[in-house]
Amino acid sequence: MATGDFLAAAMAFAAAVSTASGQFDSCTSDVAILLPSPFNASVFTCRPIWNSFILRYSQSPGNILSIVLSAPYTSGWVGMGFSNDGLMVGSSAMVGWIGRAGKAHIRQFYLRGQSSSQVIVNEGRLLRSGVKPAVLLYGSSIYLAFQLKFLAPVAEKKLLFAFATETPNGFHLTKHDDKVSVTFDFSAGSSSGSSYPYKLKRNHGALAIFGWGVLLPIGAIIARYCKEWDLLWFELHLAFQFAGFLFGLAAVVTGISLYNKIHADVRVHRGIGIFLLVLGILQILAFFVRPDKDSKIRRYWNWYHHWVGRLLLFFSAINIILGIKVGEAGTPWKVGYGFNLTIILLACIFGEIMLWGRLSKKPVADPPS
Repeated sequence: MATGDFLAAAMAFAAAVSTASGQFDSCTSDVAILLPSPFNASVFTCRPIWNSFILRYSQSPGNILSIVLSAPYTSGWVGMGFSNDGLMVGSSAMVGWIGRAGKAHIRQFYLRGQSSSQVIVNEGRLLRSGVKPAVLLYGSSIYLAFQLKFLAPVAEKKLLFAFATETPNGFHLTKHDDKVSVTFDFSAGSSSGSSYPYKLKRNHGALAIFGWGVLLPIGAIIARYCKEWDLLWFELHLAFQFAGFLFGLAAVVTGISLYNKIHADVRVHRGIGIFLLVLGILQILAFFVRPDKDSKIRRYWNWYHHWVGRLLLFFSAINIILGIKVGEAGTPWKVGYGFNLTIILLACIFGEIMLWGRLSKKPVADPPS
């Protein structure tokens, strides 16, 4: 089919999808008899995918997969990727958008890494047929139409879908606003849900914040500012620190499991996490070798215990902030941990003021005559 015929077919498809410019596309749109070959809607299978993304596809002889992807659109870009493992890195994607001058663009990108500089235009492992791809905007939806050639009939594939509301600068894609990874069976027309371990990532972050970022700081605050509570301060300090370490250890375990699944390039975050685990283990061991109060080496143990604890708390906060950033956790996580950190800092400031007040009221012994 000639390029002009394909564009005319795609235009006919877009015109038939919606009867009003304010409507989104759906699989109930009556386009069955209006789209000519090779994008003939009568032989296309249509499936809702995610966030009002609609996938229409058809396989033809020669292992040619014809795809029309539609999604709600006001600005930015929309993309569909093919991955070997359900992850972004190493995948290839077809991305379409309407430029600032109103010109439609569609390009293949190779996702070499997670940063924008590692998303390479006009590269990738997708084999295209001789039909030129196209992007069309109609009403409130954008349509990406393209054909891909495979070595065998297409069955189950791991697909990525993403969008951004910020228009690309030239051919440099802006960071996505949201994304999803699904396993889709083109032979059965069904998807099995996300293959990306989103829940595991959330659990890792929640455990780390609760253990390293909440329980351990509370335990340290009790030890420094609440010693007037007789032995109760020590029991509470011990309980909070042991609980914090256990939650922190669980965060490390889930972090290792998460890394084994996605192999993310987060070397600094991982390195600090291992460092925190070592410091935590040292603090636990220090408890079992704590000398008596009357021991000559008790002051050295106190110095070690206090400063290792402070170092652990400082790097815990750094690593939680870093984890929220590299994990693309979003505004709720930033605001939540920011609020938690603010409360802890205010409690420390108030505690130091109270501690200074108590120390200043203690009588000073007269020097011996």
